[in-house]
Amino acid sequence: MATKFDGVIEAARYAPEGTLVMVRAYVRRGAAFSDHVLINRETLVERLKNGKKYFTGQRTNLMAGTFELSKPVRLVGSNRREVISTSEQAERDQLEETPIF
Repeated sequence: MATKFDGVIEAARYAPEGTLVMVRAYVRRGAAFSDHVLINRETLVERLKNGKKYFTGQRTNLMAGTFELSKPVRLVGSNRREVISTSEQAERDQLEETPIF
């Protein structure tokens, strides 16, 4: 069965201290996906809290809405210290195997 997801993060930008600033992603728009969009950290946290599912990965060349998915993106920690990560044991923002832009 195919995995249902709301977006694919293809690149990330971090602040010098290691906090995620924004991501470049493709977002589901009904049956299709958007062109790449920039999503800031606050918006991504809000979407993850609302139950949206994001994966790291990349668009398959010349295949429109087909993606090579890597790892699911999670919101780890409590409200005081939330981190965005592809690992359940993360102590800081970290999207493994995701290029930096």
